[in-house]
Amino acid sequence: MGFADQFWQLTVDGLMVGSLYAVIALGYTLVYGVLQLINFAHSEVFMLGAFGGLFAARGLLPGGATPSGLASVGLVAAGLAVGAAGGAAAAFTLERVAYRPLRRRSAPRLAYLISAIGASLFAVNLAGKEFGRQNVPVPDLFTNGTLFHLFGAQVSTLTVVVFGAAVVMLVLLDRLVAKSRLGQGIRAVAQDADTAVLMGVNVERVIILTFVIGGLLAGAGGFLYAMTFNASYNMGFVPGVKAFTAAVLGGIGNVRGAMLGGILLGLVESYGGYVFQASYKDVIAFLVLVGILMVRPSGLLGVRLGRAA
Repeated sequence: MGFADQFWQLTVDGLMVGSLYAVIALGYTLVYGVLQLINFAHSEVFMLGAFGGLFAARGLLPGGATPSGLASVGLVAAGLAVGAAGGAAAAFTLERVAYRPLRRRSAPRLAYLISAIGASLFAVNLAGKEFGRQNVPVPDLFTNGTLFHLFGAQVSTLTVVVFGAAVVMLVLLDRLVAKSRLGQGIRAVAQDADTAVLMGVNVERVIILTFVIGGLLAGAGGFLYAMTFNASYNMGFVPGVKAFTAAVLGGIGNVRGAMLGGILLGLVESYGGYVFQASYKDVIAFLVLVGILMVRPSGLLGVRLGRAA
């Protein structure tokens, strides 16, 4: 079948994967917006959240059973909640151990980079030792059949669950940053931290909560990703690089830019993988990134978080 025949199926698949990239990319964007630094250990926060959700689902699901109805909804919700909590705990620990001591000593930016890479290597090797170095499947939490057809494309239960949960998280974060008191603090620190202090903003609290919120999203996104592709100790690397690409594509430091970048990247991968070969989809995605940055170096919506509505 030709590309036109598969267009809607490729679009559905690309939207699902792209929404996951967007959820992970928000962690990069939030931390960059507040600290002007890239958190290179964010991919391991994503991985640890995935395992947290996996163990929760396994613990609540009787062996070999496939739930249905409200039981499926409850298990997915429990996996998301525990995954988010695990990601938040990992991000909080990362901030306390790898970032805060350097901030208090006014360390150069290179020190933050080295510290984050060290934390990433520590986490991934610890996970490999504790969880094993093979793929770990998430148990079936629902009957993953075709739920409905959209313009001829098959839309599975898994697709609806993953895409729906990701969209809800994206919308909630957007409203949090745009409308809440904490969001005002985040935007103030992102725009001018020194002035924010004079206006009574607790910068340390904002930084901690920014890490925690990014960890919540990454952990929940990790569980959704594991439901789709299984979990592994090194599962964070490729999605982490893709999410960083999405954040840069949309405009690093811009929440809506990260959302847009993730969706676009997922679609480009899906279409490109069909037109060429699946093994080339990573190459295609990065070529698109380079092309966008050559035309618009700040990304598609390149406005700093402090100036984003």
